[in-house]
Amino acid sequence: MKLTLLICLVAVAAAAPDKDATTVLDERSDSGDGNFRYNFQTSNGISAQKTGTPGSEGQSNYEGSFRFTLEDGTVAEVRYIADENGYRPESDLLPTPHPLPAHVHELLRIAEEQRRQGITFDK
Repeated sequence: MKLTLLICLVAVAAAAPDKDATTVLDERSDSGDGNFRYNFQTSNGISAQKTGTPGSEGQSNYEGSFRFTLEDGTVAEVRYIADENGYRPESDLLPTPHPLPAHVHELLRIAEEQRRQGITFDK
């Protein structure tokens, strides 16, 4: 949730130069039982949408996205799910780990085979 707030603040800061932006769409619905939906758009290209449902462990589950225009004119979009498994954002903007070299996959396979055979090593 804190990451969502931080990213939203960054989006607002990125849009700060356009002080004349207006709200062009603001749709909200809340059934009162934990289910809700909103969709928000501004004239300068900022948009956010979120759907909420009650979670299996008493929490609120969210699924949504937000978009804004970067300084170079490209559109940034972040899609996310937040539920009992945590906050899981997806975006081309987010860093990803480097792929493992091919030999590492083979070493992991060998290690798993050794564990299945009960082979252990002293530390």
